[in-house]
Amino acid sequence: MSDFLAARSQMAMSLAFHIIFAAVGIGMPLLMVLAEGLWLRTRDTTYLTLAKRWAKGTAILFAVGAVSGTVLSFELGLLWPGFMRFAGPIIGLPFSLEGFAFFTEAIFLGIYLYGWKRVPPRMHLFAGIMTAISGAISGVFVVMANAWMNSPVGFRLENGQPVDIDPIAAMFNPNWFQQTLHMTIAAYLATAAAVAGIHAFMLLRHTNDRFHRRALGIALGMLVVSAILQPISGDHSAKVVAEVQPAKLAALEAQFQTERAAPLRIGGIPDPATETTKFAIEIPGGLSFLAHGDFNAEVIGLDQFPPDERPNTVLVHLSFQLMVACGFALMGLGLLSTWFAWRRKRLPDQRWLLWLMVLAGPLGFIAIEAGWMVTELGRQPWVIYNVVRTADSVTPMPGLIVPFITFTLLYIFLAVVVAWLMWTQIINAPMSDMQRSHEEAGHAIA
Repeated sequence: MSDFLAARSQMAMSLAFHIIFAAVGIGMPLLMVLAEGLWLRTRDTTYLTLAKRWAKGTAILFAVGAVSGTVLSFELGLLWPGFMRFAGPIIGLPFSLEGFAFFTEAIFLGIYLYGWKRVPPRMHLFAGIMTAISGAISGVFVVMANAWMNSPVGFRLENGQPVDIDPIAAMFNPNWFQQTLHMTIAAYLATAAAVAGIHAFMLLRHTNDRFHRRALGIALGMLVVSAILQPISGDHSAKVVAEVQPAKLAALEAQFQTERAAPLRIGGIPDPATETTKFAIEIPGGLSFLAHGDFNAEVIGLDQFPPDERPNTVLVHLSFQLMVACGFALMGLGLLSTWFAWRRKRLPDQRWLLWLMVLAGPLGFIAIEAGWMVTELGRQPWVIYNVVRTADSVTPMPGLIVPFITFTLLYIFLAVVVAWLMWTQIINAPMSDMQRSHEEAGHAIA
């Protein structure tokens, strides 16, 4: 493995690991706030137990996410000095604001975890709400920086160096809204799907357990709303990408030739040698309409770009298809669950449907990983689109295979530890907590 490939692989591994915890850091605080809000409204102590359990899980995942995020910040400087030298003065602002939002989240999460008997109930709920808001804002600032890499503005090039830097314009680049919206909804969707899958699994073992039924109901509610909103944000994303990154759109749709009434391809395996996509189902004019709102609009193909400036069409297209498939599967599951709940006037409890929820649990995170592969691989060979190439940004330091292997083993170890900690939170029967909550119901939040 070359040092360049090792640097890219290490960064990819770190991002793939961290993005799971970043997404959970956005989604879990909202779930725990919803549970506490329902407790305050209904005084059903099951919701109190649920809020406390989810808060503990949030704390565990928040801690590991902080570690992996710190590693990423060092890797940016050590592995990609060329990128940081060029981009640091331009996108330093969103990274600084992300740090502010992160510490805000940490402060309010601490109040939430240790303030059950120490602050008034409304103040305690407010701490949870601020945890959820600051977690989401933290993710928005990071994605803003990534969006700038896809549509760099806010500076002028002079002798190959950025001058007349406008960090505000860089933050609010043409890509910022669609990327932050799509990623934020994806975080809520992935977290809801995973939580629903976990509690559906527990209901298969304990059918009448109120704790897991309440948890499943909240998670499904968040899943349905986010699953419906996500295709809408995806449609907006396609139109923006068609405008600012036509090469990426051509790669993710395997559009080799520039043409009018370009078809939308479902599935298929691109063959760059013959410039065809085998086994794809084509919807005539679908891509033209998706990208430009006109079935007869012209869509720019990969033929308009030099071969050395084209993304890896096979990986980008397959990743995009996987992301879309997972998203629509979760939307279908959410709508199916809603239909059964409407018909029966209660939470659906058919075993086959619970098994579907279990199987669908990882789909949200698979979609996030695939989506980020589309975002990053679709920009290649540029680390800053049409400005700085990835190969020109990597560190000249040799022997990068050693830290790559080391950090890979570290991430595997952390993943095992987190899985064990989370499993102990889930598998331990909450009845003892529920009984304790009944005893504390008069003064836990009063």
